[in-house]
Amino acid sequence: MTSTDAGAEVNSETGTETSTRATAHQGTASGASSSPFRHSEIDRDAAPQFVLPLVVRIEKAAPPARTDALETAARAVLVLLSDERATAADGEWAQAVRDWQDARIRKVVRRARGAEWRRAAELPGITVTGRAPAATAAEDGPPPAAEVRVFPPVPLDGWPKELAKLQVSGTDLDDPEPPPAPDLTGPVLWLSPQVEMSAGKAMAQAGHGAQLAWWELDDAARAAWREAGFPLAVRTASAERWDELTTSGLPVVRDAGFTEIAPGSCTVVADHPALRRP
Repeated sequence: MTSTDAGAEVNSETGTETSTRATAHQGTASGASSSPFRHSEIDRDAAPQFVLPLVVRIEKAAPPARTDALETAARAVLVLLSDERATAADGEWAQAVRDWQDARIRKVVRRARGAEWRRAAELPGITVTGRAPAATAAEDGPPPAAEVRVFPPVPLDGWPKELAKLQVSGTDLDDPEPPPAPDLTGPVLWLSPQVEMSAGKAMAQAGHGAQLAWWELDDAARAAWREAGFPLAVRTASAERWDELTTSGLPVVRDAGFTEIAPGSCTVVADHPALRRP
């Protein structure tokens, strides 16, 4: 998984080096037919480059909680990947998704508020809403539920004007209270305790982790996850657990280090019950 500087964008992309588990399972699982890892004959750098835009709503006076935003971004990626407009052979987004997956898998997270958000919401896409944190003792109350809109992939240099003007630099979010322990019987996207990431960077990385898990699942596991509403948690692993996770055989997101973190850093491990080894 690599990340590239592009002005005010957080631009994260992935190639076959992203997950050793994924490359070892090219074309073997029935559900992996949409995984780009099967395209080993394709020069992914030479292919036309596309990007998956995600826009997070961040109102100045009421930003969402960080963990809720990360989880909502990850679910948004899964919702798009499973949408009939992306999966059906004649779906209106299918060709764009195929072209995107045949090249480097780029995701860009930008922020919007007010009129910017309303204009973005008018473009074809899907808005996914998170869960507002429980009430706290804070005088101003809990933050609102996160809202993330995901759009079908667009050419790297062909952004709609409504999205091209949006920025992500300076975007950071906090949790009003530490998030509760995750349900370990369900999917968990574990963030590295060894690297620090801005909210935009972490949202893109969580989306990558969710996508790696989706590629690795068979059809039955995908259907079950979708029917359940894509439950998942995003949490930072302890140092001890991180060492175990990165050697467990689960999908691992690695970053090339063009922004924020060192090259080769592992940023996310995608832990799904159906992918755990006995």
